[in-house]
Amino acid sequence: MRYSYDLIVIGGGLTGGAIAWGAARQGASVVMLDEGDVAYRAALGNFGLVWVQSRGHLDPPFAHWTRRSADLWPDLAGAVAETTGVDVALRMPGGFIFCTSDDEFEERTNAVRRMHNESGETTTVMVDRERLHAIIPGLGDQVVGASFCPTDGHISPLALTRALHETTGAKGLTYKPGHKVDAIDAAPHDFTVHSGTARFTAPRVVIAAGLGCRELAPIIGMSVPVEPLQGQVIVTERVPHFLDYSTYICRQTDDGTVLLGDSQEDAGFSLMTKVSTLADIAARNLRVFPALKDASVLRTWASLRVMPPDGLPIYDQSDRYPGAFAIASHSGVTLAAAHALVLAPAILQGHLPEELGVFSARRFDR
Repeated sequence: MRYSYDLIVIGGGLTGGAIAWGAARQGASVVMLDEGDVAYRAALGNFGLVWVQSRGHLDPPFAHWTRRSADLWPDLAGAVAETTGVDVALRMPGGFIFCTSDDEFEERTNAVRRMHNESGETTTVMVDRERLHAIIPGLGDQVVGASFCPTDGHISPLALTRALHETTGAKGLTYKPGHKVDAIDAAPHDFTVHSGTARFTAPRVVIAAGLGCRELAPIIGMSVPVEPLQGQVIVTERVPHFLDYSTYICRQTDDGTVLLGDSQEDAGFSLMTKVSTLADIAARNLRVFPALKDASVLRTWASLRVMPPDGLPIYDQSDRYPGAFAIASHSGVTLAAAHALVLAPAILQGHLPEELGVFSARRFDR
């Protein structure tokens, strides 16, 4: 069977889903090909933060792109609810990064100062012990202060994934789960993607397949050198409400459960959790929130971030096959609004936004 569309998006995670949804919202006919949950789907293990502070503190263009997306998030959440009926549980109360020693506080203060100087990001401020303990009662005695950014927030990544997978014929989006890409026939502005016996054709194609970009991008003349970086998460039982804010290591969901992170390990493609890593996560969180010692753990899991060598996203259009794009980023939640509302319309016009030129994978050639 052969099907024709205006745009083919390969990858059904948060990055591919946001681009597909955003393009369909512009009136384009879009098919999203998704290998399914057998893929290394980062969205299923995502902590759900819409996070501005610390992003791009050594790279002003990324800091600006991140802030732009955070500013657009209320628009995305509203539009998604209107078109799909799904509430993605966007909350933007501001976020804290806690310091549990004087050395950590000094290091964090210096990092915030560098952000102010290098990217002009002046919303993040340092909060001392006295003010912080007044804002968040029940913090551990070891918490000496924190940095705070008023534009940080969080969502439900599972709700967002479900919303972006909604097939709404009136909006022109067709979601195809269980469609692993077998081959791509490429010519400028003319692409045929093979999946089993199905053939999908379009003048534009976007490869946004996470870690799968490594194998798929070279077919259309691009390189996307991403590697897996494992993160592990703990979720507790429902507990009484105690946390209004987003934090880098802990957030309380609307239903009362508590998510605990954060870890970063080079574990290849392993999705196995490690007791030692989970113990470190729990210990860090207990230093900050001692009352969690009585909360029962419901589940633990590991997932794989999509990590370019320098940690910054990759945005490219093929020189050999114009109309073919490759996108890879580990900030799928934070950047979803910019991907849907800025990047997707530009792709339909046949180009990347000018501000994303610095994120070409050609930077690694230099």
